[in-house]
Amino acid sequence: MRWNLRLKAAEQGIWKSTEMRRRLAEAGLEISAGKMSALWTTTPTTIRLDDLDVICAVLECDPADLLVCEPDQVAVRKPAKAETGTTAPITPRLGRHRSVPPA
Repeated sequence: MRWNLRLKAAEQGIWKSTEMRRRLAEAGLEISAGKMSALWTTTPTTIRLDDLDVICAVLECDPADLLVCEPDQVAVRKPAKAETGTTAPITPRLGRHRSVPPA
């Protein structure tokens, strides 16, 4: 997933995170300077849907404009298949296999 906040902000004439933070505050979303800096410079690992709603309202866009799918990145993360194509079957361990306490 690619985070396009800066691009969408630039399209609205917002060039600095402080300006974006001010506009978000005017719309009712108070964000700390540290959180705004993180949203501005990096891709967030999580974002509240309420916050995303306000960001989209300020930037006059949809969430799909801010979050762009990158299917190539997903393919890179897939584990490589074994050459034989088979894996050892997983067998459940039944009962309690506890060791005997020391004598």
